[in-house]
Order: sequence, then structure tokens, then C-alpha cells
Amino acid sequence: MNQTYLAMELPPWLNQKLVAGNDGLQVAQLFLSLFVLWLVGRIAKAWLNKLASGMDEKQGVRAVLLRCIGKGLPLVGIWGGLRLGVEFISLGSSEDIVLTSLEVLLTVAVGLLVYHLVEVPDRWLRSQTEKTESKFDDMLVPIVRKSMRVTVVLFAVVSIAQTLSDKPVSALIAGLGLGGLAFALAAQDTIKNLFGSLVIFTDKPFGLGDRISFDGHDGTIEEVGLRSTRLRRSDGHLVTIPNGELANSTIHNIAKRPFIRRNLTLGLTYDTSPEKVRKAKEILEELLKDHEGLDPEGERLPRVHFSDFSASSMDLKCIYWYHPPAYWDYMEFSEKLNLEILTRFNEAGIELAFPTQTIHLAKSQGED
Repeated sequence: MNQTYLAMELPPWLNQKLVAGNDGLQVAQLFLSLFVLWLVGRIAKAWLNKLASGMDEKQGVRAVLLRCIGKGLPLVGIWGGLRLGVEFISLGSSEDIVLTSLEVLLTVAVGLLVYHLVEVPDRWLRSQTEKTESKFDDMLVPIVRKSMRVTVVLFAVVSIAQTLSDKPVSALIAGLGLGGLAFALAAQDTIKNLFGSLVIFTDKPFGLGDRISFDGHDGTIEEVGLRSTRLRRSDGHLVTIPNGELANSTIHNIAKRPFIRRNLTLGLTYDTSPEKVRKAKEILEELLKDHEGLDPEGERLPRVHFSDFSASSMDLKCIYWYHPPAYWDYMEFSEKLNLEILTRFNEAGIELAFPTQTIHLAKSQGED
């Protein structure tokens, strides 16, 4: 009698069969469950983000954990709402399909949550690498993050495949193993690059932030991945280099040089007297004596020599080393040195040569 009374009190549309034999009340309960649990997930996400925002730098890992959990809660709420909602409706012959779909959605929701949670160990590893001077561990962190995410995706795909095929994981893995050989043959370059990355991490020819020169490219290492390395050139272009190619090539690590060496050749005109040549040599030696950037250990001292008789000049070869290898400081010093050389040579009346040619015209016999 109570049921009859309730049915009479409800609006007429709720008693009508709307979808697959379910009346309006059942459909409303389904969507209400979905909306409420999705809303709970959104509220929980906002609350966790607020807690994370109030944490200081020392609690960075915990803040990342809260934010990552919050990112996955809305989808978990959607799954929970659907799972609760199907309890209020009649599924009929589509029950297996609906329940299987819910299992797949749960796998996706959990996989996405774990995918976001990879940020937690990544944040902790980066906080540890910031305490060390080595750049090698800085290169490993992105690799670890990507490897963990790829692992999560693979497990999620295998789990979904198991749910849809209703086969044990061992059979799926065996099937993947049989197809792995054909895949490996088709992906030889990828495997080559993977081994190239292992060579790079073993030999350590460079680190993150190092400036290198490779195959005409001069720039700074931004990222080292499992397949390729990204180089930011000095002109701003981002170059992606396969690790297999990089591991088998000559790499000039400019960042590792202990000094910058300059070879300066000054050509004097052929009408310069020996006394002025000696004077020019003395001026250069004087300017480079105890110069800025001199080797602190005194092993690499400036060298000035009257080196050669060239086609249009008598050459003074000047070599000096600048420490430390700060490029722009070196350029400023070189500019000051050039201006001082020009000033002192002009004062001493020493002329610098430039390429010239002398043409002799001979008269033919019989001409006046």
C-alpha cells in the first residue's frame, strides 16, 4: 500500500518506462549518483589544491602528492557515480557490456591517477639532484620519469586487454612476445637510439646545460631522452638529434674546456725596418705581460714570435690563453687588447699590412 501511495505521489513522467525498461525515477537516480560523486571529486580536488598551495618549499613533495591525487579524483568520481547508479537500474541483456565498460573505466581512472603520481618521485629526485654538483643525475631524472610513465601506460593497456579478452595476463604477455620479434625488426633505428642513450649515460660526454659542438651545430643541451637529445643552438633553433647518431660521432664539449686560446697574427709591411719589428714584438709582450685571464698556475704564458714571411706581410704570431673560459669576458679583453695594439703601433709608426699585388709591365722589343 505504501508503494502504491508513493507511486501516486510521484510525477507521472517518473513512472513511465524511458530507457531499456527503466522508469524516470531509475534514470534520475543514475544521473544523480553520477553528478553527486563527480561533484565530490571536484570538491576534493579543489580542497587538496588549496592545502598544497599553503605548503612551503620544504614540503614540496607533499604538495605535489596532494595535487596529483586531486587530478585523478574527478574521473574516479565519475566511475564511482556510474557504478553506484547502475545499482538503481535494470541492465537486462546489456549487463555484461556495461559492467565490462565500468571495469575498463576503472582501469583508466586508476592508471591516470598513477600516471599523475609519477610526479611525486620525479619531484623528490629533482630535489636531491639540486644538492649535487654533478649534471649526470640531472640527465637521469627525465629518463626515470618517462620510463615510469611508459610502464604505467603499458600495464594499463595490458589490463584493459585482459578485461576485454578475458584471457590471463601470461597469455597476453606470450602473445606480445611473439609479436615483439617482428616489431624489433621494424624498429631497428629505435633500438639503435636506445643503445645510443645507454652509451651516452655510460661515457658521459656531456651534461645538461653543457655547450657542445656537433656536426655543424653549436648549442646547449636542454634534454637527453631515451631516443633523442635536444640541443638549443645559439641562433635559438631547437635541434633534435637521435642518440644513435650522437653516440657514434665526434662531440666537442665546449663547456669542459679549461681556457680559451687565441691565435693572433699581425702582418707588418715589408718596408718595416728590423728595429720596428723588434719594437712591435716588445709592444705585444708588454701588453700581454700579467694580462687579465692569465693562467693562475703559470703553465701557459703568452707567446710572441716573428713567425713568417708571407706573400704580402711579415707576420708576428701571438698566442695567449684566457682563464676561466668565460666567453664574453674573453671578448671584452680581446677588444681592449686590439685597441691598445692599434694605438701603440700608430704611436711607434708601425704599419699593418694588407693583401697587395705588384704588377710589372715589360716592354716588347721594337717599342720606344
